[in-house]
Amino acid sequence: MSVGKLSNDDLEKVVLKKIKPVRNDILIRPGIGEDCAAIEFGDMACVLTTDPITGSDSNLGKLAVHVCVNDIASSGSVPIALLLTVLCPKDTSKEVIEDLLTEANNEANSMGIEIIGGHTELTTAVNRIVVSATAIGKIPKDQLIRTGNAKNGDWIYLTKKAGLEGTAIIATDKRKDLLEILSNRELDEAKALMRHISVLGEGLIGQKIKVSAMHDATEGGVLGAIHELCEASGKGCRIRREKILIHPVTEKICDFYHIDPLKLIASGSMVMTVPVERATDLEKALLGAGIEYSKIGVVTDSQEKILCYGEDSVEMICEEISSPESDELYKVIN
Repeated sequence: MSVGKLSNDDLEKVVLKKIKPVRNDILIRPGIGEDCAAIEFGDMACVLTTDPITGSDSNLGKLAVHVCVNDIASSGSVPIALLLTVLCPKDTSKEVIEDLLTEANNEANSMGIEIIGGHTELTTAVNRIVVSATAIGKIPKDQLIRTGNAKNGDWIYLTKKAGLEGTAIIATDKRKDLLEILSNRELDEAKALMRHISVLGEGLIGQKIKVSAMHDATEGGVLGAIHELCEASGKGCRIRREKILIHPVTEKICDFYHIDPLKLIASGSMVMTVPVERATDLEKALLGAGIEYSKIGVVTDSQEKILCYGEDSVEMICEEISSPESDELYKVIN
């Protein structure tokens, strides 16, 4: 198998088919593309998610917080708390651990979230620091937004630009190599994209507007997120590639390493589907919050997930959006 998260096919066969439902108070169970689990507590739902950080050597505290909180945001929930498990190589210093946890705590507190527990240890089981976070949120159970609720005819929106997280990670970890093609200013600009990896604002807007589905783009990039949202919903889509925004420095980095920016890890981008009659409200809300967005396509009843190139129907080229495989980041970061 490839480095990175399991393919959707393997996930279905090896993991999901082995998990059997036994309780009536579980509102959201594991499934392809579903970001969170949810448990019923009276009129409220407790929303939970967990994720490790394995593709970066820098900004581990920041990434651990935002990657998990972004999943909570995709359900429309308010994030409340985090638990962190930090596994360190045996020669890791106290100062490195302290810096990591200080960074994580500062990021969490800036969003009104507390770190309420976890586990920290030095171990020979890892050769670099691995951080795994679990996030907890809450929402009235009748307001939960599911990844798998997109409807035929919904418009598909993408916030911000493709490949933000991957661009920042590569620019930070491969700065010396990239000086061949990028200026110091461009590298600093690419690294600074890490400041835009939260989608909490989008999630709260989506809940208020009552979008039909949301899915934050992580491993597999924006195309992976689109595929997973449609798969979870039992739908297809038709996407216009030129509508997907890509930062110029992302284009340069991806060209240098011969990788696809649309398949590069993309925390900071939220895929949102919305009925046509609420699309204007969504656009106004995003604009009002200063969140960049683009309308990139439409949900279809077909199972086909199609990406189209070209400005007109005569020259348009269309291809299938495949199930996400190993993220493009792993072709660069070893």
